[in-house]
Amino acid sequence: MDPVRVRLPAGGPWATVRDHLAGRLAAGPGVVDGMFAAGLVVGADGRAVPADAPYAPGTFVWFHRELPEEVPVPFPLEVVHRDEHIVVVDKPHFLATTPRGGHVAQTALARLRRELGVPELGAAHRLDRLTAGLVLFTVRPGERGAYQTLFRDRRVLKEYEAVAPHDPGLDLPRTVRSRIVKERGVLAAREVAGEPNALTRVELVEHRADGLGRYRLVPRTGQTHQLRVHMSALGVPILGDPLYPEVTGPVPAGDFRRPLQLLARSLEFTDPVTGAEHRFTSRRVLAAWSSYEDWEAGQ
Repeated sequence: MDPVRVRLPAGGPWATVRDHLAGRLAAGPGVVDGMFAAGLVVGADGRAVPADAPYAPGTFVWFHRELPEEVPVPFPLEVVHRDEHIVVVDKPHFLATTPRGGHVAQTALARLRRELGVPELGAAHRLDRLTAGLVLFTVRPGERGAYQTLFRDRRVLKEYEAVAPHDPGLDLPRTVRSRIVKERGVLAAREVAGEPNALTRVELVEHRADGLGRYRLVPRTGQTHQLRVHMSALGVPILGDPLYPEVTGPVPAGDFRRPLQLLARSLEFTDPVTGAEHRFTSRRVLAAWSSYEDWEAGQ
């Protein structure tokens, strides 16, 4: 993954770069000294910075942080499309899109950089760790902004699929509108009064005698957990959801039972670099729909 860049601030009691990093980083005893001894702290010229290098305010140093132990996610990433500008993959459940918290090496971005040999690969958007489906990555850093702007400006048509209870009394299709807020440090988002900032088209594709339905979800906005919140508000929460309607999570790393039955089924957009018209479709089948008994048993 990309190295950490640290700017040495003005002022302070530090005589050396080592003194500053030892006081600044939440590292165990001897970790910082070991990094300097191994030549892992480098300057702008790419050369190792010695531990006794004088402190120089305003300069930068780079290093790779020590990775935490991570439980491997034993599901493959399927490359749906690859060209000189973009890579589109079909992400499995339980794999985070980009590094965050305790998920670093076991993320789609880190795995793709290794597997494809493209160290500058970047994510144009993200999917929740528990959601499977299509994710767009960019090959060239200089083009990343153009693709990210597509998602920011809602010029990407995204369709999702979900498995949830079937309610014959629920009037569908419909567009759900509400105001959703997600507070930092709180697992679940919530609906509040006020001007709607979240719109989702909800359609029932089919239903079965066992009480399950397969739904097509088309978000018009991109609020955190929007689809999960709206399905729960309709009284048909998505199967396997650890947060809605009740918080039972988070799902711990290594628990691969009963994945959330939400899939980013398709992406459609005009390529901002080449002008090509793209439509990509996931080939995954949600487990609770293909075999509810196996999904319920955690197989």
